[in-house]
Amino acid sequence: MDTASPLPPLGDPFSLRDRPREVFRHLVEAFLASGEPVGSRTLSQRLPTSLSPASIRNVMADLETMGLLYAPHTSAGRVPTERGLRLFVDGMLEIGDLGSDERREIDAQVTASGRGLEDMLTQATQMLSGLSRCAGLVVTAKQDAALKHVEFVAVAPGKALVVMVFEDGQVENRVIDTPAGLPVSALWEASNYLGARMRGRTLDDARVEVLAELENERATLDALTAKIVADGLATISQPSNSSSAEEKTLIVRGQAHLLDSVEARADIDRVRHLFDDIERKNDLIRLLELVKAGDGVRIFIGSENRLFSLSGSSIVAAPYANAAGHIVGVIGVLGPTRLNYGRIIPMVDHTAKVIGRLLG
Repeated sequence: MDTASPLPPLGDPFSLRDRPREVFRHLVEAFLASGEPVGSRTLSQRLPTSLSPASIRNVMADLETMGLLYAPHTSAGRVPTERGLRLFVDGMLEIGDLGSDERREIDAQVTASGRGLEDMLTQATQMLSGLSRCAGLVVTAKQDAALKHVEFVAVAPGKALVVMVFEDGQVENRVIDTPAGLPVSALWEASNYLGARMRGRTLDDARVEVLAELENERATLDALTAKIVADGLATISQPSNSSSAEEKTLIVRGQAHLLDSVEARADIDRVRHLFDDIERKNDLIRLLELVKAGDGVRIFIGSENRLFSLSGSSIVAAPYANAAGHIVGVIGVLGPTRLNYGRIIPMVDHTAKVIGRLLG
């Protein structure tokens, strides 16, 4: 009877001897395909070399001792632990290329014309969700759209409302303090002055020029109107902290797919925890922000991150950059740890690159 070779401590997956490595790889691949515990008889049919079920069980026992496998219940089948999945993803996973049909679908869905940036990102997220049968998600910085209209409106004694209409359809209102007894004509003049200089430009683009005009007294405004313009500009263009989760937009689509699998229906508590994780948007945004620190696709598996310590979920995500080459957002897929990593990784990577090309 064949016996398994002793196993070395966990480290580089290639430090596993040939037989344990092949048994482990085939077991994980079978589990990712079916979602069911994998037994020795199943593996004996998959393995290219002839090993008896007893020999395979010996290897599986050693892999379980190493913390790479576990038995979810009393059956003889085993599934990979999160530690085992990490070992497989980092060193054994064979990542295929996207099929031509999938590539064309991604390109067509993401590059469809006539949409603003947020609509485009929403469509890309929905598309990833449909292709992966998981939840799609994207985090992006709040975009500085060009202004279409600026107006100051008196709303109460000593108060005025600054109304900003952007070219992408967004409307923002800010309240500023005004001097007592300010004539309505000063608000009109301030509206005309800012509107002429800021229309078609972002707040940041126009702010420096307008402030320089006011400081050098080149603006043809009386002192009172100039003060209204300066105060209004300071209020509407306060610099934001781009690292803050509150300054990011999170889009999630396809959460219903998380209920599709058999194991999800059998473990409704895990799914409930996952939905709770999604609701904690700031935590999810901060997790995705970690993707920006790397180059290319990153994978978070289960309790490697505190956010998914209860739900046992995985994220595959990739950053995308703007025309200047600065990373401005992250797009990815959220699902159970039993993801089809080999298919989803190139899918996410290609989508991020398409978005980057559009932003360029």
